[in-house]
Amino acid sequence: MRRISIQQLIDDKKHVKLERQNEFLLHLYSNNYSDETIYNYNRDLTFFAEYLVESKTEFGKVNKRTVTFFKGWLKERKHILSKEDKEGAETVGNAAVKGKNASKSNDSKKKVSEPPKKIPKASFAKNNNPEVLDALSVNRILVSLRNYLRFLVEYDYESPLAPDAVKLVRIAKKKPQVNTLEEIIALVEAPTTYESIEIVGLRNRAALELLLATGMRISEVVSINRDQVNSDGKLFITGKGKKQRFVYLTPRAVGHIQNYLAKRVDAYPALFLPTSGSRLKGSDPRISTNYLQMKIAFYRRMLEIVVPMSAHSIRHAYATYLAENGANPAAIQVLLGHESLQTTTRYVHTSDKFAEDTHKEFHPASDL
Repeated sequence: MRRISIQQLIDDKKHVKLERQNEFLLHLYSNNYSDETIYNYNRDLTFFAEYLVESKTEFGKVNKRTVTFFKGWLKERKHILSKEDKEGAETVGNAAVKGKNASKSNDSKKKVSEPPKKIPKASFAKNNNPEVLDALSVNRILVSLRNYLRFLVEYDYESPLAPDAVKLVRIAKKKPQVNTLEEIIALVEAPTTYESIEIVGLRNRAALELLLATGMRISEVVSINRDQVNSDGKLFITGKGKKQRFVYLTPRAVGHIQNYLAKRVDAYPALFLPTSGSRLKGSDPRISTNYLQMKIAFYRRMLEIVVPMSAHSIRHAYATYLAENGANPAAIQVLLGHESLQTTTRYVHTSDKFAEDTHKEFHPASDL
């Protein structure tokens, strides 16, 4: 979770903001939204504010056409440069043109070639593909804008556009890919084989066992403290949006966590502790989500698993296999910490193998 306070967001003078954006952030804070959610809303609205500045559009004159062009601006990843970076890019470009012209006038035979200066990305931007911003990310930003407009309407402020006029972009339906249970088990067991340092192997195995046993989010896994774990395997956790729920460990997961803790000689509260690096210098050191994702990718490569796999795909597989074994969808919703059953339904992807077995078992003409 980002270590940034509501006051820091309000005091931020580096990024341009919409009218009453700070008041909207306080509205979210007063209604008990998480720090992470408030940060994301602030970032998304700042993207729209930067677009208005770049397109020379007054906020009071925003219309449906403005939102349509904003979508294109996002898809072209124009949001990745901050105001300072854009000015720097112009300076670099102008200097390059002047230098080229001067070189031609002074010595037409001499050619000077310099590598282009790397322009830094803004602190807000994160996307592994520099060429495209996916539809889900665009829609997340549009939902933030829509909720901001709803806030203006609710508080009787002037809103240039009705919230429902902000239409989301179409999302292409992709065939869901679910790893086989054998692949999931192999990945969870991989640290025992591929880690040369015993304590690291025990720790990573325990973390992956916890993921598989509970279907927790990766952020929830790294936030767990050792005093939350006991022999009965029942954990009470605080998840996304500060929602609390119970999750349940398997005896197998309890065993691996106990094996790891038996090797610990420290008094730190975190369940999963880094063994080296700058994180150990803090008052509450714990492994990062990035580290765990990197290790999952490493184990997948070593095992030559074709279907992409991440901590989130283990969570998807957890829900899918519970459903395939007859679990009640409402119970899966509670276990995953979803507010809506519709969200749970999207998570549960029926595997091809299960569909094939179902067809063979239940097709009325299969025996004819």
